[in-house]
Amino acid sequence: MSAQALKGHLDGMLLAALDDGPRHGYAVMEALRVGSGGRFDLPTGTIYPALRRLERAGFVHATWSEEGGRRRRVYELTPSGRRMLDAERHAWREFSAAVTALLGPHQRPVTP
Repeated sequence: MSAQALKGHLDGMLLAALDDGPRHGYAVMEALRVGSGGRFDLPTGTIYPALRRLERAGFVHATWSEEGGRRRRVYELTPSGRRMLDAERHAWREFSAAVTALLGPHQRPVTP
């Protein structure tokens, strides 16, 4: 699925990918891919700028770590990021319920 199709939802999805704990960028990408059954296989050019934007907004805190001689940037939710994730989940539930009501199977009125 394209990044354009995800516009407006990417930040919430990234925050959700960090809900279980800190992850480096590639692990965030993998969590999105696996968690979506392969539907969200997004490029680094989409993920990393969004993570940096979330960091600047104070929703994500990033630190450097070293594993196997490789430096990696590790991202984790901040308290405000956790609140934002809760708000994103609430907004998604409301939005998806409204869309389902409109696009779901059409119920014809019962006539006597």
